[in-house]
Amino acid sequence: MSLLSRRACFTVFLVFASAYFLSALIRAITATLAPTLTLEFQMSAGDLGLLAGGYFLGFSAMQLPLGTWLDRYGPKKVILCFLATAVLGCLAFSIAASFATLLTARILCGVGVSACLMAPMTGFRRWMSASDQLRFTSWMLMSGSLGMLASTLPVQWLVPVYGWRPLFWGLALLVLLSAAVIAWKVPGWDPQHSKTAQQANPSAPGYAQVWANAYFRRLGPLGFFAYGGLVAMQTLWAGPWMIRVTGFSPLQAATGLFWINLTMLFTFWAWGMAMPWLIRRGLDAEKLITFGIPTVFVVLAAIILLGDAAGPWIVALWTLFCMCSSVCALLQSSVGLAFPDTLAGRALSAYNLIIFAGVFVVQWGIGALVDAGRSIGLSQTGSFQLAMSVFLACSALSYVYYLATKSHNPLQHTA
Repeated sequence: MSLLSRRACFTVFLVFASAYFLSALIRAITATLAPTLTLEFQMSAGDLGLLAGGYFLGFSAMQLPLGTWLDRYGPKKVILCFLATAVLGCLAFSIAASFATLLTARILCGVGVSACLMAPMTGFRRWMSASDQLRFTSWMLMSGSLGMLASTLPVQWLVPVYGWRPLFWGLALLVLLSAAVIAWKVPGWDPQHSKTAQQANPSAPGYAQVWANAYFRRLGPLGFFAYGGLVAMQTLWAGPWMIRVTGFSPLQAATGLFWINLTMLFTFWAWGMAMPWLIRRGLDAEKLITFGIPTVFVVLAAIILLGDAAGPWIVALWTLFCMCSSVCALLQSSVGLAFPDTLAGRALSAYNLIIFAGVFVVQWGIGALVDAGRSIGLSQTGSFQLAMSVFLACSALSYVYYLATKSHNPLQHTA
């Protein structure tokens, strides 16, 4: 494994971060545009959940082939091919005239940006030390929070002036520029390294070694519900909760999402700064996950119980929920460090598949449960409380499974 210099690490991080910033903006923009799109396309809560989840459906569908391609061809070649698809997805979304076309374009966008985090994390696994991997991964997520921040008030301000369709023309152009910078600055991949490793261990081709790993299986349900739930709330359901349960206007909800994402930006920056210090003091990812996850359940339970009585405090509560949930980001880094660098792409992509399958299920499932609650006579607030209670129960069960399954990361302190 050939490590990059510190200056090269920062350069690689910055160019990859530009693409991840845009992928997060594209991912989260439906939360801000939800009132506009719902009105224009006459969507139900289930339709809205399906539209937002369509991104994650396309995203998830590419994760297994993506991991193989990353290990074989390297981050640079793979991400450039995928970003070309993202450009097409943004352009298709901008001209959609029906819900079916809108959903298809959304799925295409998900496919196109599906390598924007896995590509850099695969490169980090080979090019950086273990502590630097945790640091730069946290900062990648910080750049994602910046993208989600840009999807809130800036989008809310621009839509009345330009309309939502021209925003996607601009996004297509920015994705194209980001791809050009990646092609210029990111190092190439030595295919001989992966080929030699595969010849040395021919008995575990493809994903067999990943799925068989006990530590990977232990973290699976938490990734599906806890981490997937964080993304589902941050990119969709926190906004409709503020509007439909608390009574916020679309501008007030966009402002709330702005503060949530701004806080998450600094939260991930703090994780990146603190991780080397925490590791030196024996607080590894596993301990932080074990003690951090229960705080998520406490905050979500408070949101559910307060319902429409939370008033303006709902922004603070959703912000606290996302901050507490940020510990879930350590799950991904921990999985990457549990495998040799030659399997990193497949391990990270397989885990990402679990996470974003969870996002799709949670986003769509909450919408379906809200509609179901309304159909049996519950109030709008009661329907949302029912949906979130089911989500909370599933997340708690995934944590119980994590505690009950004793399997430690064998490479966590040696990578």
